[in-house]
Amino acid sequence: MIRTGDPRTLGVPASEARLHFGTELQELGGGPRRRLLMVDDEPAFELSFYCGTCPLLFRRLDTARERLSLESMQERLGGPLDDPDDGGVIDAFGALLPEGEYLPLLLTVEPRLVIPGKEGDYFSHEQVTSWGVDQFWGLPEYPHTPYYRTFETAVDADAHLYEFVVPMVPPTWNERDRVEEYAARMEQGTVPTAVAVSTLDVCQPAIGFGDDPSVHWGLTHFLLDGHHKLEAAAAAGRPVRLLSLLTLGESLAGADERARLPALRARPRSARVTGT
Repeated sequence: MIRTGDPRTLGVPASEARLHFGTELQELGGGPRRRLLMVDDEPAFELSFYCGTCPLLFRRLDTARERLSLESMQERLGGPLDDPDDGGVIDAFGALLPEGEYLPLLLTVEPRLVIPGKEGDYFSHEQVTSWGVDQFWGLPEYPHTPYYRTFETAVDADAHLYEFVVPMVPPTWNERDRVEEYAARMEQGTVPTAVAVSTLDVCQPAIGFGDDPSVHWGLTHFLLDGHHKLEAAAAAGRPVRLLSLLTLGESLAGADERARLPALRARPRSARVTGT
């Protein structure tokens, strides 16, 4: 954690925003079905269900095809931000978002690229330890996207914070020359800045199918800008700065939990020890 700003109102009406959160309704007048992150009115990601007892989720859908970077901000984001308000970045990206309350967080992250089902995959390991596998499919949840793990720490003896950075499109869609350019600049000491809209979802299993039914605080950053930077940083083992605009109204967390987040994010990194 470098700095946190004060909560502020950002965004435009949802009908005008390039990105917004929505709920898919059942066809015959039923209740909410899927909680969604929408980009250009297309469902881009399925998110954790509203119940609070279902597993944490960010699942890329087949209509997730757009990045949301801003050409006008590229020069400013080529180096490190020292304050969330530097250079009008918050206002510029806020214009892509639906109107609401957001908490700016300026972080330093050292991303590690994770492939679902492979080593380090949260869904195959930590989540299964708490929820077990899906009771219908008999398999772990599957996010349908590579993603980055950046941080984790203990909340208390029965809860743990897990942080993820999720690209809007997979790293295989990135331009190789741009990734290599960023990697070379990072090797020379440059620390560029990425921008994300973020959610904090607090999820707790209701039934003990897992060995460690602890509470999972999922801090998930959906990249608006920085796809090439994150891949380069992961490949080079270098840090990047991340300006997170945490949505307060669309996160599955209470006011007390949201208020604790800056202090938790400033703690030393620590892994969950099963059974503590």
